[in-house]
Amino acid sequence: RAMTGWRRNLIQCMFSTLGRCMFFLMGFRIKVEGRLATPLEAPILAVAPHSSFFDGIACVVAGLPSTVSRSENVSVPVFGRILKALQPVLVSRLDPDSRKNTINEITKRATSGGVWPQVLIFPEGTCTNRSCLITFKQGAFIPGLPVQPVLLKYPNRLDTVTWTWQGYTFMQALAMTLCQPFTNVEIEFMPVHVPSKEEKKDTALYANHVRCEMAKALDVPVTDHTFEDCRLMISAGELTLPMEAGLVEFTKISKKLSLKWDNVRQQLETFAEIASSSKGGRIGIDEFAEYLKLPVSDVLRELFALFDRNGDGTIDFREYVIGVTVLCNPANTEETIHMAFKLFDADDDGSITEDEFTAILRSSLGVPDLDVSKLFKDMDADKSGKINYGEFKDFALKHPEYAKLFTTYLEHQRYFSYKIHEEPTLPHTAANKVFPESHGESLSTSDKKED
Repeated sequence: RAMTGWRRNLIQCMFSTLGRCMFFLMGFRIKVEGRLATPLEAPILAVAPHSSFFDGIACVVAGLPSTVSRSENVSVPVFGRILKALQPVLVSRLDPDSRKNTINEITKRATSGGVWPQVLIFPEGTCTNRSCLITFKQGAFIPGLPVQPVLLKYPNRLDTVTWTWQGYTFMQALAMTLCQPFTNVEIEFMPVHVPSKEEKKDTALYANHVRCEMAKALDVPVTDHTFEDCRLMISAGELTLPMEAGLVEFTKISKKLSLKWDNVRQQLETFAEIASSSKGGRIGIDEFAEYLKLPVSDVLRELFALFDRNGDGTIDFREYVIGVTVLCNPANTEETIHMAFKLFDADDDGSITEDEFTAILRSSLGVPDLDVSKLFKDMDADKSGKINYGEFKDFALKHPEYAKLFTTYLEHQRYFSYKIHEEPTLPHTAANKVFPESHGESLSTSDKKED
């Protein structure tokens, strides 16, 4: 239930006074611009950019509205009691319905007609270095009600307040800030943004328009990176990759490619496995071939070129995610896997021997002395010396790159057969040669990449 009457007024007055005193003693000089809207004018406050734990000063200046906080914070001694008295919207990361419940609670409070205090939200969802505004999460905009944008600025010669996944730790940022004679902070309450009919129907459009207004007032650019990119950066660091390898503009590609966080995180692990020998966190043709346990061949070069979207000779994580999703997964169908198995199973006995496996790969890749014993052992899960269809399928599903490699080979075989039937006088080339030299231009990697 909402706290009303003298209890709410007493708590807000007491904690607001204590908060201002605390920040004053810490050396903060606060400058406020604009007017704070009433709960009826704007039930939701959207604060950005979010760059520090010191940003709580916006809550104090705004009269201690409800905030969105982790449920674990209520258990923290002293601070938890204060937080609970402010009646926050609690989020539990262990509850699978937490996001839905949070949005419902925000909507209930925002539409209460002033019964509940205003809800203050940091729509970026994580701390940044204030150099740009990342994609806003849509929770503050789903109710379709007026929102008041609030700008936070720290115009200091020395920046000691920024607290992100890189840079100062919590204690370092706190100590360095306390060591300053004073720390300037500016809080600007912008005009209330009343959503149009289009914005009420499209929450993402509403969030983006508010973000653009705030970015224009701050004179900073916007970027499509999100909190999920931060999580991927941290994961990349844990996998000994450069942290910037995790920057893929997750929200943009997840919408376009229908990807989920767990899928991208799993692909990051695979990418890290491939790029383990690469210092820059990018995959070259040699690392790609080593991961597939195959030699560098014409077919492999073409597959690599399909991944390498900018043509710089390497594959970064973003290119890898797009390549696997757009090129490999669609090709990795039951029909393709079954066709590939039948091709390898030369004697049609329901299993593939190492000799059968080696013969087909030597022919398809054009490498007479190819050694595929390591790849065969990886596929032979039960170590029986033969690969059955179940083992073949399981391996194919876990490594979709091979499906695209196989379909690329079939495409060239069909093309080669067509050319031979079309031009009987064509000079004979080796049967295991995938690219006839006289037709290299017809199969340029740039044309294939555009397709």
